[in-house]
Amino acid sequence: MSKKKPYFPNNWKKLKDVPEELFEDIDFEDFMDWKIGGYEIPSSVSCIIREQNLKTGKVKEYVYQRNSAAQRKIKQLMDTGESEFVVCDEHNVHHLYPKHLDEED
Repeated sequence: MSKKKPYFPNNWKKLKDVPEELFEDIDFEDFMDWKIGGYEIPSSVSCIIREQNLKTGKVKEYVYQRNSAAQRKIKQLMDTGESEFVVCDEHNVHHLYPKHLDEED
């Protein structure tokens, strides 16, 4: 018999009731630099790949400790040509997609 997971209360009402003045305004450019440009991945992770299959819409994420394994996965995704994917390492974020998507524009 499986046990039911314990309920953890959601405190969204407390956040909703906080006055707006207590939240600091931030420019869009600052937000992008902070959240997108300021990402960090652990030193034990070489590469993260997030794939979205264009036929099914399913999203999968792969985490690699070795560059060689990540390169094999990227080659496999490119050869299949059914997915768009984002490759993230400690220095860069790249968005890759099949060539036929570019041709439809």
